[in-house]
Amino acid sequence: MDRDGFDDPGEEAPVSYLLRVVLPDRPGALGLLALALGEVDGDILSLDVVERGPGYAVDDLVVSLPTGTMPDVLVTAAESVTDTRVDTIRPHTGLLHAHRELELLDAVSAAALPRRLEVLADGLPRALQAHWAAILSTDAEILRPLAASPGAPQTWPEDPPGTEITAATVLDQEAAWVPQVWRDGDTALVAARLGPGRLLLVGRGGGPQFRPGEVARIGYLAGIAGHLLGRGARPRSDTGTGAAH
Repeated sequence: MDRDGFDDPGEEAPVSYLLRVVLPDRPGALGLLALALGEVDGDILSLDVVERGPGYAVDDLVVSLPTGTMPDVLVTAAESVTDTRVDTIRPHTGLLHAHRELELLDAVSAAALPRRLEVLADGLPRALQAHWAAILSTDAEILRPLAASPGAPQTWPEDPPGTEITAATVLDQEAAWVPQVWRDGDTALVAARLGPGRLLLVGRGGGPQFRPGEVARIGYLAGIAGHLLGRGARPRSDTGTGAAH
């Protein structure tokens, strides 16, 4: 289990944590988990369903703890629930929001054409719970991002995958083309086609690895965004896209 990114014990610890939890997909399982976390003063602020499979679910939960409480208590509490496992835990700022992919697509569609790549790259990490995103040209002789989010690498590979990628794909993070600094950061990578001549690359340093459900979401998002990038801007809706799911 990954516990990357915690501050020195002598410093004031973050009060919110992002837990990725694998739990049985059966009635009452989430309630038992909430009760267990509540026993250690953990307050669930938000929840996002990452993936569902036969008999299991993978959820991301943002949980707050009183200042000074060690985050390990959340792991112990969660795993006290039968058949429940914490995949990763890390400090977190902000909340998870339902329909954040739709909000991002709405922002891309409303932006002027010259800014759409920038809006898409900037919003992808939040929408996908990733650390960075970049949009690359597969036609350029020298690889440089057409747009990249804050936190994107400064070092780029000379010969990355490109033309052979037709669907959203988890990339081998130990492949020869991956820069050493990316490998040192244990960077999980997903690539997806973003229309002709463009490749979307999403990175998550230190894990967790991208689940199949997340890869599918990246593929859907890239497919829709690829169409939006060539269309004229439209006015924003007054109602927004924040309906619950």
